[in-house]
Amino acid sequence: MKSKQTISLAVASMMAAGLLAGCGSTASSTASSAAESTAASSEAASSEAAAPADTTAAGKVYYLNFKPEQDQDWQDLAAEYTKETGVPVTVVTAASGQYETTLMSEMEKSEAPTLFQVNGPVGLANWKDYCYDLSGSQLYGELTSDSFALKDGDAVTSIAYVIETYGIIYNKELLTAAGYTQDDIKGFDDLKKVADDIQARKAELGVDGAFTSAGMDGSSDWRFKTHLANLPIYYEYKADGIGSTDAIKGTYLDNYKQIWDLYITDSTCDPKLLASKTGNDAVAEFVGKKAVFYQNGTWAYNDVKDLGDDNLGMLPIYIGVDGEENQGLCTGSENFWCVNNTSSDEDIQATLDFLYWCVTSDKGTSAMADDMGFVIPFKAAKDSTNPLITIANQYVADGKTSVDWCFSTMPSEEWKNGVGSALTAYAAGTGDWNAVVTAFVDGWAKEYKLANG
Repeated sequence: MKSKQTISLAVASMMAAGLLAGCGSTASSTASSAAESTAASSEAASSEAAAPADTTAAGKVYYLNFKPEQDQDWQDLAAEYTKETGVPVTVVTAASGQYETTLMSEMEKSEAPTLFQVNGPVGLANWKDYCYDLSGSQLYGELTSDSFALKDGDAVTSIAYVIETYGIIYNKELLTAAGYTQDDIKGFDDLKKVADDIQARKAELGVDGAFTSAGMDGSSDWRFKTHLANLPIYYEYKADGIGSTDAIKGTYLDNYKQIWDLYITDSTCDPKLLASKTGNDAVAEFVGKKAVFYQNGTWAYNDVKDLGDDNLGMLPIYIGVDGEENQGLCTGSENFWCVNNTSSDEDIQATLDFLYWCVTSDKGTSAMADDMGFVIPFKAAKDSTNPLITIANQYVADGKTSVDWCFSTMPSEEWKNGVGSALTAYAAGTGDWNAVVTAFVDGWAKEYKLANG
């Protein structure tokens, strides 16, 4: 894999050219179960298969999709491809937070996925023996930068298919009604001052809190145990000049604490309730104009678009680090396609052909840009119409430094779960911050050792 610096430059270059888009698991999406998705895909495939195909089907495709919010989009695109080519394409979508478990289960079946994904180098370590070498594929030839490929020696094991951005989405109308604009928020101290004021005047302003509920239910906790946790990791890596580590020091965990404290105190609900609060709750609070701020990404546009494009803004996640006035949004990818090398030669070729069609054809690139809201790192990519992406691009154009996605270096899902549990207990008052630090630092060392022998 290329260096972290090279990846950052490549991402920034793409954004400046007018690209940039959607993420992993949106809060408000209802993830289809594997059975539901299989049924939907089978129904689509059978109805479309009745239409005359232009070519004789050779091989088949089974895609285990990571993104619940794009399930129907992938079902529709699969049906379109089957209509055009006669090649059966099945899409199964794992439930939110259950991808790795579902993948392990599906890989043991006789009809295993021909196409799956990993979240970066750590995820790749578990599955590299199943990854077909993409170095000679047409798909690899369409990448805009080699930085978007993960490698094992000379072999290209996986390829990023979407570049995403997140931050703090806000309601411009409510912020203005409170007497502020984005120009008043240039760092953590400013953000806290504005949020504290809104929280104190919530009855007057007609809101329930400055921030939506920081739900720690499985549909929402990834926003904090992964996306928010990325900030202290990013700044530690930056300070130490590294791109990964076997032992995180926790240099910026005090900063992590103060942004978490702000989220749970200037909120729409009592912190003790966060364990049961869901992603749907946060979306409802934001769209219902009961909160001004909502941490999420460009992928959440379809959830919040009813507020109106002109009413949506996005702030960096400030945590009180020196120089953060020059910080931009968090940009990167944790979505890498892998082709299963244990599939038959016919199924491997069918899968490669399907992917090439997705990233080069008019129907494929339009679906990925317009329906899925993706910015894809391929030569034929189309600009997304997502207004949050336009905002993200402007930060780059203004010279702000994008925050790298470092959470692909998190040692395991168990580490994330440990941090999430400690955050929840701290918010509820049944645990202290030292437990969060222990889960973050000691948990990292433990899980890294387990993952790396």
